[in-house]
Amino acid sequence: MGQSVVQPPAPLPRLFLRSQQVQAPQVQLREHESSRWSQSHDAIQSYTFDVVNQFREHRKNPNGCPLKMTYFTSLTYTNCTLVTDWYVAGNEIADHTMTHVGNPPATEINGNIIALNALAGIPMHAIKDFRAPFLNYTSETFHFLAVADFMYDSSTAASIPVTDPDTDAYWPYTLDYGLANNCLTVQGICQGQPQLPGIWEMPMYAFFDERGVNGPHLIDAWLDPANGASTVNDTATLEYMMNTFIAHYNGTANLLHCTCTLSISPYAFDVPWCRCTHFNHQRDQQVFGLASGAIRRMDRVQRTIARLGPEPHLNSFDPLKCPTPDINPTMHICNGIPANEQGLLNECAFPDFPFYTCVSLVSRRFSVTGRTTDHGHGHDHDQCGCPQVEPSPANPNPPQQVPEVATNCSTPFWDPVAGVCLCTSDECAF
Repeated sequence: MGQSVVQPPAPLPRLFLRSQQVQAPQVQLREHESSRWSQSHDAIQSYTFDVVNQFREHRKNPNGCPLKMTYFTSLTYTNCTLVTDWYVAGNEIADHTMTHVGNPPATEINGNIIALNALAGIPMHAIKDFRAPFLNYTSETFHFLAVADFMYDSSTAASIPVTDPDTDAYWPYTLDYGLANNCLTVQGICQGQPQLPGIWEMPMYAFFDERGVNGPHLIDAWLDPANGASTVNDTATLEYMMNTFIAHYNGTANLLHCTCTLSISPYAFDVPWCRCTHFNHQRDQQVFGLASGAIRRMDRVQRTIARLGPEPHLNSFDPLKCPTPDINPTMHICNGIPANEQGLLNECAFPDFPFYTCVSLVSRRFSVTGRTTDHGHGHDHDQCGCPQVEPSPANPNPPQQVPEVATNCSTPFWDPVAGVCLCTSDECAF
């Protein structure tokens, strides 16, 4: 690919050059171990859960674990309690800005981390992945991510079919030598820029209809007319999505992700939304009928690729296991487990977007130079509470009457009413 390097520049853990194939010998995947990643983005609401759970329920990966996915979460219209539930259930919460703006400033990116930490109890260090809304970003966006200590980005697009010898459907790579996608559409990237060692890029791979490179579809493919037609045809859309999937599955780029934007507005629950749900169900039924392998969170795919040596059995690879917190179901605590938090939710009835929250603060101060935690003064421990004003990029963490999660405890084990951690082992720490 025109790149050569003797060894990764110290002290980086790994260096992965862009490639159309997975890099041996670091990764040796047998067919039944190959991974696809599953992700959605925008707001998290009860009806978005219906869509993703239709895909996940009643299915398991080859190692027996339930399917997990990545959710690029924007704060606007998001039900914070469901974010907590989603995270504690083993899924990844990633950053998609506070108010869903393209070319986002640092306040949108960092403010979303602060708000999800304060209102949903997501540890700051766990929000390590980012996607720019509308896939609109600048070179400066990546520098914001580097300062805030993100692990990977997924804002670029691969727009050449995987069957083309010059495809840009690269496996995830690090930015030691800059970006290799969107080179003709975004200024200040590629040709070695932005040089940000250790940050991973996981491109979004486009689908292609029967027109090939002249018929790309990205993100909400189910909204696009297929094959140059003037109206949407679900059958034609499903056909080209499946053809693209098979091309990835049978080719050298075994990774492919399918996404459906989950509306940022609670008032968009209409006929097209129902079509999205039905269409995804039909597509996923065919995918599972054709393909072996696993459906994973994006960060788990990245960790699989980045592991230090070949793993003979992914079933024994710790990041792909599925431990669950052992919590007494009769306890009433705000911990992200629906049975435990029933009856404890607080409705925050702000005019722009009302939401529920059932967590305490994890930290009081955010530093974009390393995500440091600085706990403030104590709070009343008699209730969980809503922020006094609506969170915004200028004020992502308004005051709340809530206790703080201890630094030696993780979300599912923290009782915010009593202010105690239900687990004392090292496995419970953040």
